[in-house]
Amino acid sequence: MPLPEQSPLGKASAYADQYDPTLLCPLERAPKRAEIGIGAAGAPFVGADLWTAYELSWLNARGKPQVALAHITVPCETPCLIESKSFKLYLNSFNQTAFASAQDVQARLRADLGAAVWHGAPQPGTVGVRLIAPEQFDQQSVHELDGLDLDRLDIECHTYQPAPELLRAHHDEAPVSEVLTSRLLKSNCLVTGQPDWGSLRIAYSGAPIDQEGLLQYIVSFRQHQEFHEQCVERIFMDLWTRCRPTKLEVYARYTRRGGLDINPWRTSHPMQLPAHTRTARQ
Repeated sequence: MPLPEQSPLGKASAYADQYDPTLLCPLERAPKRAEIGIGAAGAPFVGADLWTAYELSWLNARGKPQVALAHITVPCETPCLIESKSFKLYLNSFNQTAFASAQDVQARLRADLGAAVWHGAPQPGTVGVRLIAPEQFDQQSVHELDGLDLDRLDIECHTYQPAPELLRAHHDEAPVSEVLTSRLLKSNCLVTGQPDWGSLRIAYSGAPIDQEGLLQYIVSFRQHQEFHEQCVERIFMDLWTRCRPTKLEVYARYTRRGGLDINPWRTSHPMQLPAHTRTARQ
């Protein structure tokens, strides 16, 4: 299994013009999860990584190019995530390859991505793949994350590496259920250092979380280097352990890079997937 620095990230890459599933680079989730206290007993969350592919194209049987959007759902229980540049290279390998139908493309995506993210699992599962045809493009909506906007707060910020000590909950007050949002999440790629911009939604039940401290904590990721999925799991675990809510949901929508956006979602309790609706910055 390759390490992040052995992935295609930050390296010159030739673009394959014929379908090549070997371009996919799976990376193990376990090492980064161990850093945040998730061990053999498993994580206190379920969820998924919701991908959108905006640059999907192939040839039909007569050689005419076809285009579509794709929504990909990768369960967070998979032992691996997919390194995003390898995903881009893989999708580009469809460009000059003929497929009999969109259904064949969908089936190929589901098989290849499933094999990559479930690599090494004793009982491999599947991934969700939905293709959106051009006649459905007008139905794709843009909507900001619902909730109380933390960015309204006039705070001082001095810390730009994750600082969980900024998080505090008022356990002497009556429990609440609320949804809080911010557009100020920024982290950097673990390998290249390039900026990753995101919007964050936190829903919880329990002792009221101090909102100023929470916003300062979100801002503290500004110079942190970690993949999208890893940042969201770090945020979840910091809130879970320091604020001790009875229920917690953390959802981030990151702006796209290379025709892909990644939107990790983690929740302490089984629930319906969030709507796969992009924000204005996506």
